[in-house]
Amino acid sequence: VRCGRAGARGRGGGARAGGGKGRGAGGGAPPGPPPLVTVEEGQYEAQLEGKLGRVCAQFGGLAGFSPEALEVFRSAKSHYRMRAEFRVWHEGDETYHVMFHGGTQAQKVRVDNFTVGSCLMNEAMAVVMEGVRANEILRHKLYQCNYLTTLSGQCLVTMVYHKLLGPEWEAEAQALRQKLAQAPQAAPGHVPALIGRSRGKKTVLGQDFVEEKMEVGGRERLYKQVEASFSQPNGGMCQHMLNWALDATRGRGGGLLELYCGNGNFCIALAPNFDSVVATELSKVGISAAKHNLEANGVDNINVAAISAEEFSAAYLDKQPHKKLQKAGVDLANCSFGTVLVDPPRAGLDDLTVKLVSTFDSIVYISCNPDTLRDNLGELCNSHDVKRFAVFDQFPYTDHIECGVLLERRPGPGPAAA
Repeated sequence: VRCGRAGARGRGGGARAGGGKGRGAGGGAPPGPPPLVTVEEGQYEAQLEGKLGRVCAQFGGLAGFSPEALEVFRSAKSHYRMRAEFRVWHEGDETYHVMFHGGTQAQKVRVDNFTVGSCLMNEAMAVVMEGVRANEILRHKLYQCNYLTTLSGQCLVTMVYHKLLGPEWEAEAQALRQKLAQAPQAAPGHVPALIGRSRGKKTVLGQDFVEEKMEVGGRERLYKQVEASFSQPNGGMCQHMLNWALDATRGRGGGLLELYCGNGNFCIALAPNFDSVVATELSKVGISAAKHNLEANGVDNINVAAISAEEFSAAYLDKQPHKKLQKAGVDLANCSFGTVLVDPPRAGLDDLTVKLVSTFDSIVYISCNPDTLRDNLGELCNSHDVKRFAVFDQFPYTDHIECGVLLERRPGPGPAAA
């Protein structure tokens, strides 16, 4: 695997593949778009301009939206993705990574040079395949390989098998870890973790997370990112998003509420701008990582509550205590929120959460789906104006775009935060 400039560009997005053994997949459905494996850097600006045109057309007419004031954050043109999943294809004596055309397994694409992925990911992919081809214990019934890398030079590899894993596999996998540690892009002294998954069992060699480092507001922030849990796939773009949100909330003070906080990605970065922060998350893995990250970064003004956005919205709007909030040490009667940050899934905000968010003077909305963002802003702009609108090219060479919006309540009567 070379970590350099690439050839022809595939279409479509995603870094997840289906697959199996070396035989044609059945089914009569025509293959979908090919996976994005290599990129044509010369096409970057044209594809971004197309996205910006769609954003301007989609959001034009919203109160306060101005195409001229659009803030645009460009991605690295290649090697920008920090995590990806591949199926492993066995064909005679050959074994290699594959991805599939969208929506079907009828047509596979061999992946030896993945210029979408980070340089460290490409190095790890080459080391793993070289080790697997030379070792039957590692190769036998290997079904999938997942890679998680960081800007800080850490790497975690997950190997999924259709067999039970025992001491022989562990010994060979430990040797493979040492070879991964020699990757040029790996941080000095770092030995990448290797996880074996088989029939519901998980064998961890090293640790089941990586630690990312982000430069936010002139300081280094540390983030534990756990295997098989969500993290922003484009590390450089995540750094842009954190710095934009920090700047958008500078000088706010008071209280911040964050819904869908995950591992604390945003609230940790924004904590210096606020007196106190309440962050909600439903995933146990996310909550555990968030609490770890609070301690690692020396942040002491954030309370993380294990509660869904819908549950929080109902308790807040009804001004009723909730046992999940009480367990986290959050007393809504003593909370004074002026700003809310939401980073919802692609489905956007449900109606109750839109109602909750509309009661805040300042709203920071991070969206991975412009369609649901537009729907939600159609409601929120009845009482708020768009003050800043940012476009983050999280997924270059695909149709996907990430947006950040700052809204402020316009003067006049309307619901106010409790």
